[in-house]
Amino acid sequence: MEKWLVAAAVVVATWLFTRITGLVLRRVVRHLADRAVRRDSGPWRVRSGRTGEESSSLREQRRRQRVDAASRMLNHLVSVVVWIVALIVVFHVLEVDAAFFLSSAGFLGAAMAIGGQHKVNDYLTGLLVHFEDRYGVADRVEWETPVGTTVSGVVEHVGLFTTRVRDENGSIHVPNTVMNLVRNLSQEASATTLRLKVHERIDSEAVSTTLRDLAGTAGLTDVIFLSDIESHQPATGEIEIEVTTPRPLDPRERARLVQRAEEALRRDGAD
Repeated sequence: MEKWLVAAAVVVATWLFTRITGLVLRRVVRHLADRAVRRDSGPWRVRSGRTGEESSSLREQRRRQRVDAASRMLNHLVSVVVWIVALIVVFHVLEVDAAFFLSSAGFLGAAMAIGGQHKVNDYLTGLLVHFEDRYGVADRVEWETPVGTTVSGVVEHVGLFTTRVRDENGSIHVPNTVMNLVRNLSQEASATTLRLKVHERIDSEAVSTTLRDLAGTAGLTDVIFLSDIESHQPATGEIEIEVTTPRPLDPRERARLVQRAEEALRRDGAD
């Protein structure tokens, strides 16, 4: 009787521990995400803009969705590990030979292992979807099914193992690994205006060439220009440059790019 009471106490303690861990984990993840956003670094910054997404509150709402979803997924992972440990402890308390128990149902364990492998892949893929901002709720996505058919729809929910997408015929529950290769039709390139201080008129072609030469250099390895660089020089001693990048440039990249461009243009002008 005493053994059963101890086993019951272990189960109750595990349940309480997972609940407390879930609350703590959510707070920690949110704190780390908020700090990363203030520093404009890390996986929680805005990777790319969305079509029709104009307000900062909308972008913040999307980021909160990603943070909450990722914290729930991490909490599930921690809970699974804790419950496995608790199960082992219960077996030990009740003096049950876990090895014998598992070997006697070896065929069941093998089947669970095969099915669990796909679930683990789905889980990890779903976690990366949130970290990398591949797609989110309200995004229109397009992907290819295993039989080669192209399907598109609007994302309704990104779960632990599946993503729910709605098309004109209804909801589709797609394993996350199936959407490994996905086209996000709602993501758009980020347009940025740079202002460079110069003391003379500079040819627009020279400006474009200078910026493209700077992209990929030390400190600017992630800067990629997607289209033609447009510039004009009003009578203010500055050049206004419109550039398009896959994601918004963070403040350090903007400042570094402007500084180096000004130095390069002055150097070229002196030559």
